[in-house]
Amino acid sequence: METSSPALSVAIGVLAVLFGLTGFGVYQAFGPPSKALDDPFDDHED
Repeated sequence: METSSPALSVAIGVLAVLFGLTGFGVYQAFGPPSKALDDPFDDHED
């Protein structure tokens, strides 16, 4: 007898991908790779 439904497995997979991409985005924005980012508003004088 199977205790978990296929829909639950798909939902867990989608949530895992969502949290993974969110974590990767936060790492890119605030982690060590963010040192190479450039602020375009600082490049232009008013």
